[in-house]
Amino acid sequence: MEKQILYHGSNVIVEHPLVSIGRKDLDFGPGFYLTPLFEQASKWAVRIKTIRRAKQAIVNTYEFALPQDSKVKRFDAYDKEWLDFIVDSRKGKQPWSGYDIIEGGVADDRVIDAVEAYINGYADVEHTLRQLVYHKPNYQICILSQEIVDKYLQFKSYERI
Repeated sequence: MEKQILYHGSNVIVEHPLVSIGRKDLDFGPGFYLTPLFEQASKWAVRIKTIRRAKQAIVNTYEFALPQDSKVKRFDAYDKEWLDFIVDSRKGKQPWSGYDIIEGGVADDRVIDAVEAYINGYADVEHTLRQLVYHKPNYQICILSQEIVDKYLQFKSYERI
């Protein structure tokens, strides 16, 4: 198993992540969200600090070895499959059920207006996908399995931003 370095932005140090804390209507469901992009985690940490009126922004660093037998769903682009998955998640349909890990683009501030217009019926799928094609996806990894977090995600360090 090849190991990779992943980051989690927060206002607290997270040595022992819990997948059960996540909301069910997030992009990829309830789980522990990480990214291989330090800058993305840093921006998220600052955003969380502001939203929660916290005293600090923290980027937690982990080492992760993806288990061979895990059920993984990967989205390589902002495409119709990704859009349908995000919409279904936000509508409570639980498309993430049955997966251990889901990876792909973030429905962040750069793309959320197009996604919400589609959800609310103001734009059709073709128009929405044309809007999304101009954005290079930020990348998120959602681990939905506590067993995988406990066995394969190792806390390494943290940095105050």
